[in-house]
Amino acid sequence: MTMSWNLRVGKMVRHIGAALVLSSALMSGCASSHVTSLSEQPAALGAAPATIYVSAFDIASSEVKVDEGGMLRKLAAGSNDEQAQRDAAAQTRDDIADQTVAALARMGLHAVRLDGPVPSGQNALVVTGQIGTVDEGNRRRRLVIGLGAGKSEVSATVQIVYRASNGATHIAQSFDASADSGHAPGLAETAGVGAAAGHVATAAVTGTGLHAVSENKRGSVSAQSRGIAESIAKQVAQLGTVQGWYVARPS
Repeated sequence: MTMSWNLRVGKMVRHIGAALVLSSALMSGCASSHVTSLSEQPAALGAAPATIYVSAFDIASSEVKVDEGGMLRKLAAGSNDEQAQRDAAAQTRDDIADQTVAALARMGLHAVRLDGPVPSGQNALVVTGQIGTVDEGNRRRRLVIGLGAGKSEVSATVQIVYRASNGATHIAQSFDASADSGHAPGLAETAGVGAAAGHVATAAVTGTGLHAVSENKRGSVSAQSRGIAESIAKQVAQLGTVQGWYVARPS
């Protein structure tokens, strides 16, 4: 009896392990970020900036697309569509600014958030821009269908401005950056993978758990804002290297 039970437990563990490996392989590396429309960098801007200032980007709340499922919950809590859009816009502005500062700090660069005028009398680099897209997508579709259905997305036009100590400014670089939740398979796909591993019930439980973890990590607008921030930090680091200002650590 004990041996039979141990065999069943061992078989279930093997099925769970196989489903985890296969499902994780399908879901890894699915979120994506891109930089396009990159302007040419000027030959030489001047002395190294003392500080990298990151401002909160401009955004029109009317451009925000709120998740329908999330909107229903917000309506039930007494919110409305316009308020949800304003909240999402404000949160995205904060996320991109704060995450950019954090990403630059991980590279060993001195960066601070800027919520006012640039301090005078010093060489500085200023990151500013406009958020063009904030789309929360549809979380239920991402979980169940996947493969790009219901994906969330954020895009922005970014300017990196060099400000000399005498107040003169030069656009050092401008580019478009975007990030989305990618094309991870949904439960309909990964349940099949788990079933192929040998146990449909195990596949359903495993797939649901994996997708919940994956969705929390890569599916939100906040996650896409982080992708934008990391792209910005890489461009700033590259600019600094070309100008001979510093050598940033890998993030």
